[in-house]
Amino acid sequence: MKFGHFDDEAREYVIGTPVTPYPWINYLGSEDFFSLVSHTAGEYTFYKDAKMRRLTRYRYNDIPTDSGGRYFFINDGDDVWTSSWLPMKKDLDFFETRHGMGYTRITGERGGLKVSTLYFVPLGETAEVQKVTITNTSDTEKTFSLFSYLEFCLWNAQDDQTNYQRNLSIGEVEVDGSAIYHKTEYRERRDHYAVYGVNAEIAGFDTDRETFVGLYETLAEAKVPHAGASQNSMASGWYPIGSHQIDSTLQPGESRDLVFALGCVENTPENGEEKWADNAKQIINKTRAQALLARLSTTEAADAAFDALGVYWTDLLSAYTVTSPDDKLNRMVNIGTSTSTSAWSPST
Repeated sequence: MKFGHFDDEAREYVIGTPVTPYPWINYLGSEDFFSLVSHTAGEYTFYKDAKMRRLTRYRYNDIPTDSGGRYFFINDGDDVWTSSWLPMKKDLDFFETRHGMGYTRITGERGGLKVSTLYFVPLGETAEVQKVTITNTSDTEKTFSLFSYLEFCLWNAQDDQTNYQRNLSIGEVEVDGSAIYHKTEYRERRDHYAVYGVNAEIAGFDTDRETFVGLYETLAEAKVPHAGASQNSMASGWYPIGSHQIDSTLQPGESRDLVFALGCVENTPENGEEKWADNAKQIINKTRAQALLARLSTTEAADAAFDALGVYWTDLLSAYTVTSPDDKLNRMVNIGTSTSTSAWSPST
């Protein structure tokens, strides 16, 4: 059975079904910030150190396979689904994942809405961008809500999954506008925190996993997307998450872009930043995080960062080429020599 194919012109591997033998994973990042992303949006992210500075949680050897990721839920009236197939596993009218050089694009369509998410790590930034393009492919007006979702790791990836007696009492967050800040242990012993923001006004948010999912539910049955309304929950201990609710109305053929950014920020004397914004040491200094989000706050900025990433990989991989009788060897070695620009078109 064939699950995908190479698109040589676009320099991508194309997966046409979510049900592959195992999750097929791509690696994002080339400097200090990295992500691993599967073809169904299973993913974890880290800054510099995969063990000690893990931003998001991933569950190894769990059931179902590929548990934990960066998901987008759609509430379209009575129909609730996820554009990456997982975690809801609703049948999609169209599904496609394209793994490219330093980026992955996952597209799902159902009931007249197409949601395409481009994941990549911009050069020079300590952040991952998720550019979501939603298109009304029906012949009628569509009013719907999109819910983002990720689960924060408590920094130490090993301790995060073992020391529950302690970990279930230390989670801390802040919310400021459309940005959610994860600051567990920032007061006690860390100089870094995470931020998850979007360049749009939000109708609500959630930072507590139990509120979003429910006590006895799974992510496939998550309460908040099914109810169609965030609860504005604030995590205090337990399991901190990041979720935004964004309401939209699209006319037939109309599209809307949303730019989400998940980043890591350090406030240290070396970079001239104070840790706190208040004398009581309750509010983190968000200056660097706000500047990071501002740099990625428009569709044009995200597209420019994506184009720059394409130039980087082309220059790096086109320095060496080979000609051989083996087409597979040629494809693997010469991936940087394609003259096509379609892979780096933001609207592809």
